[in-house]
Amino acid sequence: MRISRLPGGQLARIVLLSSLALLAACGEEPQGQQGGMKVPVSVVTVEPARTEITTELPGRVDAIKYAQIRARVTGIVEEINFVQGSDVKQGDLLFTIDPAPYAATRAQAEAQLKQAQADAQAARTLAKRYSRLIEANAVSRQEYDNATAAAAQAEAAIAAGKAALKSADINLGYTKVTSPIDGRIGQAMVTEGALVSGTNATQMATVQQLDRVYVDVTRPTSELAQMRKALADGTLVRAGEDAARATAVLEDGSTYEHAGKLLFSGVSVDPTTGQVVMRAEFPNPDEILLPGMFVRVRVSQGIDEKALLVPQQALQRTADGQGALMLVKDGKVQATPVTTGAAIDGKWLVTSGLSAGDVVVVEGFQKIRPGAPVQPIPWAPNQKGAQAGQQGQPGQAAGQEGQAAGQAGEGAEGQQGAGQAPASGS
Repeated sequence: MRISRLPGGQLARIVLLSSLALLAACGEEPQGQQGGMKVPVSVVTVEPARTEITTELPGRVDAIKYAQIRARVTGIVEEINFVQGSDVKQGDLLFTIDPAPYAATRAQAEAQLKQAQADAQAARTLAKRYSRLIEANAVSRQEYDNATAAAAQAEAAIAAGKAALKSADINLGYTKVTSPIDGRIGQAMVTEGALVSGTNATQMATVQQLDRVYVDVTRPTSELAQMRKALADGTLVRAGEDAARATAVLEDGSTYEHAGKLLFSGVSVDPTTGQVVMRAEFPNPDEILLPGMFVRVRVSQGIDEKALLVPQQALQRTADGQGALMLVKDGKVQATPVTTGAAIDGKWLVTSGLSAGDVVVVEGFQKIRPGAPVQPIPWAPNQKGAQAGQQGQPGQAAGQEGQAAGQAGEGAEGQQGAGQAPASGS
């Protein structure tokens, strides 16, 4: 039935009922807002906990033993006796330098020694004979003294010959270049046929021990001062044997599976950086840590008996980069600036701005603002779906209230007018 064909009185009645329904709908909306509907949010109550405080510092891996293989004699490289990048043992043959010149020098030294030994034998025999003749005055005293001196000179020539032979043996041995340590050998820096110099100590390769490695870390002196102050005033207590324990974090963010040990803390400050160097030693059976690699090292600061920790997702950042937490006080949200320390097991250590017993919002930030009334719900990390369903309940309740208001019209015509009113307002 078209409205234009209705009698004048009936048409006026329909228009009046529609207007009343529209006014009723508009009048109910402020009443719903004045009710102060509380938005459910997930919260945690902060409680002090005994926590080991750690700090994470940048560091570089360094080999415990690092040997540069250098030439100690001059000659031509005849052979390379290793596979580049392989593991070698102490004493393994690495290079062979042409030994012919040094073998000849040794043979010459050996011959000179034999000659000196023969000369010494003759000189000793003559001196012994003269020692009997001098008693019978058969030779002059001068002849006896000359024979004794010649025997002594011959003994000295033997000593010199032995030294020359030993030197020749050493140089001949240097033609066989061996590894001074166990470790991993790198690339060969010379090839067969290359001339290496013992005078200039030509570098031929490097060997590094990798089954255990050092990690050198740097730390600002300001952090050392803060830690000492905290230990002095009792805020922190020493962690005992765990104080020397260190954990490495690799470049991909994963934690290195083998724990290390802190060896020492630097006793002097680098004047250019204002930092001290700390050294830790780590086992490296799988050779994952390589010299020169960048890692981060976690070391223990001490034990905080009353540490205040909040989930990392609870921390908000202001426009100026400062940290803030949303607290629930008297049923309303209040933004509080805080200062955070280290991240520990997915939580932030809060050093200032937070007190024990404070209720901190962890989830539900999208629908709240400072001063808004909220309904705190205990936070559970594995109940995000349930929380989302609870957040959808207010909208569902509002829809049900609107439906009830629509059914408050009188008669079938009133229901039709109430149904047309939202369309006219859209």
